[in-house]
Amino acid sequence: MILAGDIGGTKTNLGIFEVQQGKLTKVQDKRYPSREHAGLEEIVSDFMKTTGVKPAAASFGIAGPVVENRVHTGNLPWVIDGPVLAKMLGLSRVRLLNDLEATAYGIAVLGPGDLETLREGLPAPQAPRAVIAAGTGLGEAILFWDGTKHVPTATEGGHADFAPHTEQQVELWRFIKERSEFTSNELILSGRGFKTLHEFLGRGVRHPGFDDPSVDPAPEITRMALAKECPICVEAMNLWIDIYGSEAGNLVVRTVARGGLYVAGGIAVKILPLLKGGRFVTAMNHKEKMEEFLKQVPVRVVLDEECPLKGAAYVASKGL
Repeated sequence: MILAGDIGGTKTNLGIFEVQQGKLTKVQDKRYPSREHAGLEEIVSDFMKTTGVKPAAASFGIAGPVVENRVHTGNLPWVIDGPVLAKMLGLSRVRLLNDLEATAYGIAVLGPGDLETLREGLPAPQAPRAVIAAGTGLGEAILFWDGTKHVPTATEGGHADFAPHTEQQVELWRFIKERSEFTSNELILSGRGFKTLHEFLGRGVRHPGFDDPSVDPAPEITRMALAKECPICVEAMNLWIDIYGSEAGNLVVRTVARGGLYVAGGIAVKILPLLKGGRFVTAMNHKEKMEEFLKQVPVRVVLDEECPLKGAAYVASKGL
């Protein structure tokens, strides 16, 4: 029995998996609101009591840089320590992964129905691949071919500086800079970015969730954009997709990811009809001297939101 976890700023998903006929199968799971708990040890302890399972291996994907199997989480006041968890679970080792590294491993165990193709591109099976995922934060990862398989490596590229390339985006940069010392991609390309863009585009337009700190306005903006109930929501979503596509293109160019781009994270699934509309790949392609190259890169959306959880389970099952 394998214990796996996907730990983010909003939610923590834990699952028990077992290998059946060479395939990972989830047998139990539970979702926890991350901010309602003091740390991962508290959540794992509750889950173990609930399931009554003694795992033979465990691995966790966590939003944040993993250094010597230890993580200071970026969106939570937690320190997660692999040896501490291993001692708690009675295991010799618990492997901690960056959440995008876990997502990249998870892509290997997805089925064809778990992916939506935005562009077929030209196949390059042994070329590098890239993963980008917007959710509570923005994550990026790379998969390199080692001669027999693709091997993921984590990055913290989501915290790189936002680079505007239209007059409107320059004004957006100024708008964010007035509020924040930093103007990172993650400040825009995450759930909190929807409200920022809405306030930038329609400074006098407010929705009920905007003034309640306990309410996340992103679902409301997304719903109204998809239903075309609010012109500012529609405009905000279009601008968000333009910036997301542009950053995805930056990632592909920097890594020469001819093997394909995978768009993961919870937001992509929720706005899939808009991603399929063409704005995302158009913005991705718009790079100096790189347009023809980028047009050949396959682009797929990961539909399975449990991809990072499955990736962590895969790593534990293989003892990686």
